[in-house]
Amino acid sequence: MRGWAIAVCAALNLAGCTAAEVWAPDEAVAKASYRHSGPPRLTLYTMINNQSGAGAHSSLMINGSERVIFDPAGSFKHETLPERNDVVFGITPQVEDVYTRYHARETFRVRVQKLDVSPDTADRVMRLAKSNGPVPSAHCARATSTILAQVYPEAIATTWSPVRLSEAFAALPGVTGRVLREYDSDDNSKVLEDWDPNRVAKAATGG
Repeated sequence: MRGWAIAVCAALNLAGCTAAEVWAPDEAVAKASYRHSGPPRLTLYTMINNQSGAGAHSSLMINGSERVIFDPAGSFKHETLPERNDVVFGITPQVEDVYTRYHARETFRVRVQKLDVSPDTADRVMRLAKSNGPVPSAHCARATSTILAQVYPEAIATTWSPVRLSEAFAALPGVTGRVLREYDSDDNSKVLEDWDPNRVAKAATGG
């Protein structure tokens, strides 16, 4: 997250910081929808610069009536994964794995924090994410913290800082965490290429 972008948006009171709407069709969302068998859970991802320790991105995986990732202003895109305004659908275990490996590389580590919640809480957070609307660049932590602050107002405040959001989330009872480190180059496009189910299917059929 770039400080100049935050400063400009704050100075303009967000007036000029807009994001384009992305709205996958109903049939694509229904086809991709995935319900994970695990407990209702919130998983906060925080991407951290390995040199400076500064936060670079925040996102939130929500496992409730289905499993989605709220990836505000994120760069994780694939044609097989429908998106509606930063909510990415079809988060199977394979997609969850490639999502974390896409972000972890020689310059960034990923802090993964999990919190098991009630079904009602998971679905409330999912509704908030789906109704949030498109998120402008550099607003990832602000958007994610705004959603979580509505559910945990005594523990989480709205913030521009991914690291501060991570620290506040860590203080919630029951949160567990780990840090994922990988040492791939900064060109993380190869992670998606290697995973691409369309490419794998063509290779299997000799196409």
